[in-house]
Amino acid sequence: MRRLLFLNGIKAFEAAARTGSFAAAGHELNVSAAAISRMVHLLEERLGVALFERKANRLVTTSAGRAYQSGLTPIFDALASLTAQVTAASTRVLTVGVGPTFAMKWMIPHLAEFRKAEPDIEVRITTGGIAVPFGDDWSCGIKLGDGEWPGLVAEPLFAADLMPVCAARLANTLKRPADLKGPSLIRVAHSPDDWPSWLKAAGVPRLTARGPEFQFYGQALQAASDGLGIAMGIRPYIDDDLAAGRLVAPFALSVPKGMRWYLVYRGFHAEQRDFAAFRRWIIRAAAEPAAARKSARSAG
Repeated sequence: MRRLLFLNGIKAFEAAARTGSFAAAGHELNVSAAAISRMVHLLEERLGVALFERKANRLVTTSAGRAYQSGLTPIFDALASLTAQVTAASTRVLTVGVGPTFAMKWMIPHLAEFRKAEPDIEVRITTGGIAVPFGDDWSCGIKLGDGEWPGLVAEPLFAADLMPVCAARLANTLKRPADLKGPSLIRVAHSPDDWPSWLKAAGVPRLTARGPEFQFYGQALQAASDGLGIAMGIRPYIDDDLAAGRLVAPFALSVPKGMRWYLVYRGFHAEQRDFAAFRRWIIRAAAEPAAARKSARSAG
């Protein structure tokens, strides 16, 4: 007979050890940090082994804890994979975690292409911006960053290049970067370094963006399209709008943001047929210029 000690405690410990904190584990398992701490403490009592050294501001696994976690994580991954395989025959669903602007400006406009190629696979989009942890129910996510997410495979998709964009009538008044005025430069709250980076590269580092501020890139780009000012566009958000003429880039200068967009997923998903089809499609779509995609859709 198998001797399985306190499965809730084991799940709590594995999540805390993998994420590095009781709070992150609680968020993942939908319970409080205090509940995670209690369950781990009970597990340690039942095992008779200390799994964590509890420091003032962080958790450190003991040698026993590291050995336990290194064995547990593959077991839970394999269990998730087995569950997905069992349910795949009746339900072919992929859950993709993306930020709200990526969903609006790229994923949703291109989903028809994937459905045409794979009509039997349903793609469900869930909120998953930079700060959102990778969800247990996600097949994959699209994240902007440096490619380092512990426990996840990260494959590059897009270069996150920065380029000012605006409505055509406003672009006609801009001949050189020095024509830009601070109050007309639309800002994105969570990316305060975008304008300074581009303005420095353009040779006007003393100019300061003082225009309207929005929470998301999508809001700023809509404001620019409506003539409110000049927004700092980021690829691939602006590619389709530029190809369609909804936005214009008044200057050719494009500046790397210092991060890239990545397809992120847990390693065991790579062996799942439906995810493999989605992965092939999105890597191919990311490599195809926006103008070529527009022509292909028009021809179809």
